[in-house]
Amino acid sequence: MRVAVLGGGHGCYAAAVEMSERGFETWFWRRDAKAFGPVLENGAIRVKDFKGTREVVVAHPTTSLEEAITNAQLIVIPLPATTHDDLARQCAPYWKDGQVVFLPPGTLGSLVFARAAKDAGNTADVTFAETGTLPYLVRKHGPADIVVSVYATRLPTGVFPAKNAGHAFEVLKQAYPSVEPIEDALSGGLMNAGPIIHPPLILMNAGPLEHFPSWDIHNEGTQPSIRAVTTALDNERIAVREALGYGAPHFPLADHYAADGDEWMYGRAAHEKLTDSGDWREKIDLHTHRYMLEDTRLGLSMIVSIGRWAGCPTPVASGLLAVASAVTGRDLYAEGRTLESFGLDGLDRAGMDKFLAEGF
Repeated sequence: MRVAVLGGGHGCYAAAVEMSERGFETWFWRRDAKAFGPVLENGAIRVKDFKGTREVVVAHPTTSLEEAITNAQLIVIPLPATTHDDLARQCAPYWKDGQVVFLPPGTLGSLVFARAAKDAGNTADVTFAETGTLPYLVRKHGPADIVVSVYATRLPTGVFPAKNAGHAFEVLKQAYPSVEPIEDALSGGLMNAGPIIHPPLILMNAGPLEHFPSWDIHNEGTQPSIRAVTTALDNERIAVREALGYGAPHFPLADHYAADGDEWMYGRAAHEKLTDSGDWREKIDLHTHRYMLEDTRLGLSMIVSIGRWAGCPTPVASGLLAVASAVTGRDLYAEGRTLESFGLDGLDRAGMDKFLAEGF
């Protein structure tokens, strides 16, 4: 199978490595030629993980988006949702029949990419898929050097349009055997863990984040009172899923921290591996960091919006979003990724089901 990985983020480098090591012919696209220089020149990425340290050759590093997309059957885009609108417009002319586009995670990015293709007049039969988390806990340690602390073991994934699920999962499971099919893209969006874990951690750690040179929100920042808020927020997400008729498993975030019970997306002891790595001790700017602009602005607004449409209150999510708006001085719901922004808030349940099944 031919795979393209799009983007220059931490997860993009990890995906290019994993797809190459799985034996797929891999195109790896990044727009910033200067930052991409070491990979373009040497055609390899150095990776350190549980298997040790090694150089992995990537067959086709490229700065041509058209080349990457048109050569691939599966396109993996492990980028923050803040990149979706612009990238979706750039990709729109190049999609071809039968391609599968994987957004891990998505925050309803599947709808963003599908809408951009429609707006561009591209009628190719493409399937967009999104899951609940990035498949890797990874950080770049250099321009061609990554450390992967954890690989995902379970990836609940929904596709858009859902009518293409059979073909999409046949392709996806070749690359990511940990993918688990769920109902549709809306269900996939409501599996996203980022809007649950990150907003409480940054807002309730705002003092130390702004005071200290660096702070680990996952280590000293994850305390019982913050965990209680996270659990309450996650319970709202699950209540919205249930109000829409989506079934278990809902992958409650509490399982991420637990030593027993159901295995979460990153498997056992992932939280400990993350904190032990030290890679998440960092300076987080509450006005510019993706935890605010992606997980709070886009992610929480998504949950609040879907909750309103489903008649399911989300007071914790709404409250956190209001506090974040006060911190940033911006109306984050108005800027958010909502059913209103897609023009879908006027649909009834039957209309929404038809839309999710058939697409635009």
